[in-house]
Amino acid sequence: MSTLPQTRPLAHTRKPRNSQGFLASLPWIGPVLVLIFGIVIFPAGYMVYSSTRRISQAGTNVEGVGLENFGTVFSDPNLPRVLLNTVVWVVVVVTLTVLLSLALANFLNKPFPGRTLVRMAVVVPWAASVVMTTTVFYYGLDRDYGIINKFMVDIGLMDSPYGFTKNVVSALAAAIVVGVFVSLPFTTYTLLAGFQAIPADALEAAKMDGAGPARTFFSVVLPQLRGALAVAVLINIINVFNNLPILRIMTGSIPGYSADTLMTYIFKVLQFDRRLDIASALSVVNFAVVLVIVAVYVKVVKPMKEV
Repeated sequence: MSTLPQTRPLAHTRKPRNSQGFLASLPWIGPVLVLIFGIVIFPAGYMVYSSTRRISQAGTNVEGVGLENFGTVFSDPNLPRVLLNTVVWVVVVVTLTVLLSLALANFLNKPFPGRTLVRMAVVVPWAASVVMTTTVFYYGLDRDYGIINKFMVDIGLMDSPYGFTKNVVSALAAAIVVGVFVSLPFTTYTLLAGFQAIPADALEAAKMDGAGPARTFFSVVLPQLRGALAVAVLINIINVFNNLPILRIMTGSIPGYSADTLMTYIFKVLQFDRRLDIASALSVVNFAVVLVIVAVYVKVVKPMKEV
C-alpha cells in the first residue's frame, strides 16, 4: 500500500508592520506630505496662532491676548450684515449656477450641428482671468460710459443710465451675475461628464416603459447624476464662499461694509485698518464656517455614496 508523499505546510508570509510599511512608502509620499505641510497645515496653524496675538500695524508680534481678537470680531456691529451678504451670495450663485448648468449640460449632451464649437465656447469664461472678466462687466455697467448701460437704455429697458456698482443691492446683483457666468463652465462640464456616464440601456428601458421626457429626467437621469451633482455643488460652495476678486471689483467702490462678504471684509480690515490680528481672527472664523458647511454637506448628501 503506497502512501502519498507528505507535503510541507505552507509558510505563512509575515505582513509588514504598519511602521515598516510607512517607512517603505516614505520616499514616494514624502514630497506630497512636505507640500501639504508647507501650503496647508503650516499656514493654517500660523493663522490660528496669529489670531491669538496682538500684532502692530508694522507687523510686529507684540504679545499674546488669548481670545480677545475673537471677542472684537463677534462684537463688531457690521458682522451680522456681512454674514447675511455671505449667505445670500453663496446660496444664490450656487443655486443659479447648478440649475443653468443642468440645462446647459443636458443641451450639450444632445447631438446637433456645431456641438464641438459650442462646447469649446463654454470654456471661455473659465479659461479667461476672473479679474479681467469682472473688470469688463464693471466698466460695461458704468453709468457714464458703460456699453451695457447704454445698450439697456437704447432698447428701452431703462429710461436713463444707472450706477449699478454704486448701490448695494444692484452691485451685489451684478456680482452674482458675474459669479454665475464664471462658474458655469466647470459645473457644466462636470455635469456633462455625468450625463455621458448614464447607460443608454437605462434611458431606453424608461422609454419602453412609457416614461415621458420629464419623468425620465427626474426618475432616471437625475439619480444617475447624483455623484457628479454632489461634487459640483460642493466645489462651487467652497469656491464661491472664498471668492474675493469678483466682489472686490464689483462692490469695492461702495463705502462702508454694507456690501461686503466675509472675504471682502477681511480684505478691508487688512488694507484700511491694518489690523493683522483681527484679520487673522476673521480668517479663522471664515475657515471654521467653511469646514462646518462642508462637514454638514458631506454628512447629509454623502457625495461618494453609490446610487
